[in-house]
Amino acid sequence: MSTHEREITEPVDLCLPDGRLNPAAIGWTRRPLHRANLRGWGRAKRWEYWGIVTPSHVIGLVASSLDYAGVHGLYVLDRATGAEISEDAVVPLARGAAFPPRSGEGTARVAGGGVRIAIEQAPGGTTLRAVARGVALDLEVPLPEGHESLGVVVPWGPRRFQYTVKDVGRPVHGRLTLGTTVHEVGEDAFAVLDHGRGKWPYSVTWNWAAGSGPGRSIQLGGKWTDGTGMTENALFVDGRLHKIGAELEWVYDRSDWLRPWRVIGDRVQAEFTPFHEKVSRTELGLVGSETHQCFGHFGGRAQADDGTWVELDGLTGWAEEARNRW
Repeated sequence: MSTHEREITEPVDLCLPDGRLNPAAIGWTRRPLHRANLRGWGRAKRWEYWGIVTPSHVIGLVASSLDYAGVHGLYVLDRATGAEISEDAVVPLARGAAFPPRSGEGTARVAGGGVRIAIEQAPGGTTLRAVARGVALDLEVPLPEGHESLGVVVPWGPRRFQYTVKDVGRPVHGRLTLGTTVHEVGEDAFAVLDHGRGKWPYSVTWNWAAGSGPGRSIQLGGKWTDGTGMTENALFVDGRLHKIGAELEWVYDRSDWLRPWRVIGDRVQAEFTPFHEKVSRTELGLVGSETHQCFGHFGGRAQADDGTWVELDGLTGWAEEARNRW
């Protein structure tokens, strides 16, 4: 189903003074323009997730405040051996977590359970620093001139809504240290940001896929946006965003996550072949989550705004399903 989405071009507050969703904030952007002025509790969620793909490793770091807890983590996959390092922390009431109201500005900082993460954002780019048992990360993620990202406000209602920024295909360089071994990050590496601020329903399922390669990137989402009139689908060519305003069909095997996935719809005929599955589960009584994130390679094609079909072959990234009770 195609949607009719409004492009926002001026700064706007996400919320009204009473904490409800600001109707003027509903739409999408090419650069972060929303100020996430969330108020109070009530399933308020704030997070910064960065995924980094290098020829030798896949790295994920997450800093989050979910109201009742901070859930933070640092993950590393050795692509050659399949060996994983996963250090996670749950901090009651998200004590000590700090998140700025705008994507691309200020510092997000969390610590607890042996995990420390600092995400320093400036006009020229972002610095990522993280430390956990046996792992240290020190990366620079420059923001190229003219590079565009996809910002979307998804409205479930006046008191349930989410603002997300998906910034795909950013260059990245620096160091990943595993034990005493230092791995240089730079050539043929890229970074992806998922910035989230909102107030969620209790139970939600989402799909997310992101892939990058030289001059091209793809961002696809599903399930959580269905029926809201907004989508988070886009093709990026040489840093320019081509918004795809249509709900997509996701086809994959929940009994065998490593079988090929397909994501299809208006302007998208994507294929995804996994090479590794990462499973994450969190159970905290009434709340919990289960995520199957598969890393792999993309094929197929997507259509740019001028009608040109762009091949996705050679893009590397992930596709996932997440189910949350929160």
